[in-house]
Amino acid sequence: MDVFKKCFEYTRAEDTKKTGLYPYFTEIGSVEGNYVWVDGKKLLMVGSNNYLGLFDDPAIKQAAIDAIKKYGSSTCGSRFLNGTYSLHVETEEKLAKFMGKEEALTFSTGYQTNVGVISTIAGRNDIIVVDRMVHASIMDATRMSFADVVKYKHNDMADLEDKLTRIPEDKGILIIVDGVFSMEGDMANLPEVVRIAKKYNTRIMVDDAHGVGVLGKLGRGTCEHFNVLDDVDLIMTTFSKSFASLGGFVVGSKTIMQYIKHTARSLIFSASITPPALGSVLKALEIIQSEPKRRERLWEITHTVNRELTNMGYHTGNTETPIIPVFIRDDEKTFKLWHFLRDFGIFTNPVVSPAVPPEDALIRTSFTATHTDEQLEFILDGFRKGGKALGII
Repeated sequence: MDVFKKCFEYTRAEDTKKTGLYPYFTEIGSVEGNYVWVDGKKLLMVGSNNYLGLFDDPAIKQAAIDAIKKYGSSTCGSRFLNGTYSLHVETEEKLAKFMGKEEALTFSTGYQTNVGVISTIAGRNDIIVVDRMVHASIMDATRMSFADVVKYKHNDMADLEDKLTRIPEDKGILIIVDGVFSMEGDMANLPEVVRIAKKYNTRIMVDDAHGVGVLGKLGRGTCEHFNVLDDVDLIMTTFSKSFASLGGFVVGSKTIMQYIKHTARSLIFSASITPPALGSVLKALEIIQSEPKRRERLWEITHTVNRELTNMGYHTGNTETPIIPVFIRDDEKTFKLWHFLRDFGIFTNPVVSPAVPPEDALIRTSFTATHTDEQLEFILDGFRKGGKALGII
């Protein structure tokens, strides 16, 4: 049998393109603030994870340029050999201090962070216990770890505890959760996860890609929001959201970080994060710490939009964050609303099966601190008119 047989038989993408409702791999021609140009049409972006509005901030751009001038565009090597610059060390020291942990370690992408950390920490005699809705990078990492995997129902603490009672005492256990779940926008019940973890003597890792910069008094994420920073062993996040860059990092005790640094394959066998990416991160970190009003504005927007969409008749689930899912619960209607909004001038993200169950098809929206009141009115007007035109509300 030809190994490419599955490729030749795959027609779903082309079939969808023929309907005119194919929404993926959209080519963005240019960007200006919260607007993007697609096929010559100006669209208001409501699908980016640019929560603090920093990706085109002049200070961020200048920091990237300055880093290139001093260090070049790339390291052309791994951290293990020739790819550790003083900029990497400075960034990690400042991130560790910001997060209140002993040490930080940067990776070239958030995906590589999870793959490297999880596959290094957990091995053949260990058990990884995960919420069923964790990010795909976590699930891929578990497969590479050779550890056994136990899944519990989403945010169901009784099911988590039940699963833990069935695990032999001679197994090492690592509980992994998303701080903020990226499609639904709800948060992990970290206080209960911590309580249960202590009861069963397990370790905890939190993927806080969508929480750091957004949640907590100082912007340190979901763990700070729930006051459990000291109770969580490992916290990772990405630089592609609030930090307006590319890459990821993990924080924890010095002992654990040293082990990961010298054994994580995705760190050792991959080129290190680039200087301009780190330059952007350092400036973004400075802004996160010095401009809390960005977070305040973001939360004002979040509460307003969620309230207004709910009043229209939309269901936004259990979201507690700037990620606001608009549940349509039908794949075809989801694509049609996405298309209506695009024609109206709004860029959103349709999420359908198999990414979510068919009954959970949704339009994923995510907001940024720089959305103006006028832009929000335009967005809400589009959802109001689109929902009525398609019989959704």
